Amino acid sequence: MGRINVPDLAFGLFLVAVGALALVLISDLPMGSAARMGAGYVPRALAVIIILFGLGLGGRALVAAHLAFPRIAWRPLLLIAGAVGLFALLLPRLGLALTSVAVVITAGFASHDVRLRENIVVALALAAFAVVLFVSALGLPLAIWPAF
Repeated sequence: MGRINVPDLAFGLFLVAVGALALVLISDLPMGSAARMGAGYVPRALAVIIILFGLGLGGRALVAAHLAFPRIAWRPLLLIAGAVGLFALLLPRLGLALTSVAVVITAGFASHDVRLRENIVVALALAAFAVVLFVSALGLPLAIWPAF
């Protein structure tokens, strides 16, 4: 692939795809005008900006120095994705505090140099912060603990 910066080209194509998908998903929202913005005005503008960034990055990748696509690190990818899925599955069942601890501990193992004791301390601190922020400060109707 000659002089192509493959990672930048791949990310540029990804941005174009995300922007195009956003445009399709918001196509039924009214656009409005700059003076009277409709519900689709800002999302459409952001989608176009994302597409333009993707085109710019992809264009730059075509003239940049050659760089091969890096090897995929599967452990972090799977553990972070798993932590997101775990959050969706556990929040309604365990409440915010226990779910936060489980998610942070799971995501913490994405790094090779994690220490379990430090990860638990961080998980407990972030769980407490999440409860204070989302339930106490913002007043979101989230269960803190599981309902037995």
